[in-house]
Amino acid sequence: MVCVRKHSFDIARSGYINLLQPRDRRSRNPGDSAEAVAARRRLQDLGATGPLLEGIAGLLGLAKEDVVLDAGCGDGFYLGSLAERCGCEGHGIDISVPAIQAAARRYPGCEWIVGNADRFVPYADGVFSAVMSITARQNAGEFRRVLRGNGRLLVAVPAPDDLIELRGTGRDRTARTIADFASDFELVAQTRATATVSLDEAAVRDVLLAIYRPLRPRVSAASRVTFSLDLLLFRPRSSAARGGEF
Repeated sequence: MVCVRKHSFDIARSGYINLLQPRDRRSRNPGDSAEAVAARRRLQDLGATGPLLEGIAGLLGLAKEDVVLDAGCGDGFYLGSLAERCGCEGHGIDISVPAIQAAARRYPGCEWIVGNADRFVPYADGVFSAVMSITARQNAGEFRRVLRGNGRLLVAVPAPDDLIELRGTGRDRTARTIADFASDFELVAQTRATATVSLDEAAVRDVLLAIYRPLRPRVSAASRVTFSLDLLLFRPRSSAARGGEF
């Protein structure tokens, strides 16, 4: 397994580590495309997702001594921004090569890995004080394995009003998410982070590209768009509560 801060020689050459194996992918180029990564980065640079970052930062409460994993980190915006802000040690994993390349270029202070966290998180047991899964696939067993007993897990899922102007009201994912983590984690806090911003036509096109939706004429013009996440903070259950040793 990859241990924290190993493979420094690989990082020095490329800025990231690629651990993706043929069996770990369902397509030749899995995950976010280069075009989707660039579109999301432009939206972040506009400040559209700033309030979401603030909500995550407030709930997770990271400090310099934290060691943080972002599973499904995308282009690294959330982890990289939090690490720069508080000085914590950051490690991100995503299945998309373009996303990890973008993360490594903008946030060289963190460690970035191309890999499939749905199958396996390539770190030793109990090395992280915090794990994040932000609108990404969720692997409760692996998250529990790599998280310290006194650590915390933040899971962010799209809220029902996320992008409501573009795709209508969505479903509430919180109850299902809490149930999916119930055997290994207990919920300790819950909140919602929301931002409604005015975007020009080009930015609306970027939103649609970033969320894998074909452009529809009725939403191509400039408009106000809502970005909204339900944020769930969990603590690991004790071995006694889980019915045995971890």
